[in-house]
Amino acid sequence: MPRTLQEAGQMATSTKRVTAADVARSLGLSRATVGFVLNNTPGQSIPETTRKRVLAEAKRLGYRPNPAAQALRRGSSRLVMLLLPDWPVETSMGEFFEEVSYHLDRAGYTLVPYPRRRGDRARPLWEVLHPDVILGLGELDEDDLRSVRESGVRSIVTAPLAASVAAAAGAVEQVGHLHARGHRRVAYALPEDPRLAELAAARSACAQQAAQDLGLDPPAVRTVAREGTDAAEHVVRRWRDDGITGVVAYNDYTAALVVRAALRAGIGVPAPLAVIGHDDSPFAPVFVPALTSVRMQIGGLARYVAELALHGAGQLTTEPRPVAPEFTVTIREST
Repeated sequence: MPRTLQEAGQMATSTKRVTAADVARSLGLSRATVGFVLNNTPGQSIPETTRKRVLAEAKRLGYRPNPAAQALRRGSSRLVMLLLPDWPVETSMGEFFEEVSYHLDRAGYTLVPYPRRRGDRARPLWEVLHPDVILGLGELDEDDLRSVRESGVRSIVTAPLAASVAAAAGAVEQVGHLHARGHRRVAYALPEDPRLAELAAARSACAQQAAQDLGLDPPAVRTVAREGTDAAEHVVRRWRDDGITGVVAYNDYTAALVVRAALRAGIGVPAPLAVIGHDDSPFAPVFVPALTSVRMQIGGLARYVAELALHGAGQLTTEPRPVAPEFTVTIREST
């Protein structure tokens, strides 16, 4: 066992990848024979005893196939790259990845989420991994598209999912819940993180439309700062001075900031100020007071995304039908 990080690093750098040539050398066989066995090449008359010897020696030496070589040989990497904007990966997004990955895995494909940031200097990941399909939630400029084509990517699917992933429709449930609780003056709390600006704008716009459909005044939209309780308290006091009794928060973290600011300002939650979050994060039920929250049921949407990828890879002949995400409200102490 290595006793220091330096020793561990030396051990790691001294480890050489075992190749088919190493297996052939160890057995005294030709590289061609070993290659036929390891690649399970059809039409070769390899004695069963030789085949077993090769497989046993490969296992003993720790041989692992080279993914790039395998992809070149079969003409497919069996990879699906999910191209993302520079979004923070929150709980709901992580669950979405897991569900999509599950459905792709059942079809023999591996999902590779790839957040593409403007100004990235590193070589694009698709040039390294050569995925069969790129599912684009993020944007590709002309240089990127040229690079993708030259990398041999079979299909680029510009999935019409931005609004769904943003769960904009969840804001309808948030506003509807507050309305059902008797609130007629509501506000919308935006997150401070600039990476969430696009998603937050989509949810806020949906909340505005939902309020209008219910005959409510347009929600007062304000950003709630992560740091500095004075700023957040000022926002909450301003809302109360304006007669606001309910707050729709972009997510549960933003809802928690609003609740904290309200309590520090001496304003009770849920009365006179109710707060509803979004995503039903793991901390929502243990926060004090426990947060009422909206949760997107991602199963159907994840299956649809996986089917889009498989259709792009030529594994499905029929184009999948879009699936509208469903939402549920978990009512807790904050409303």
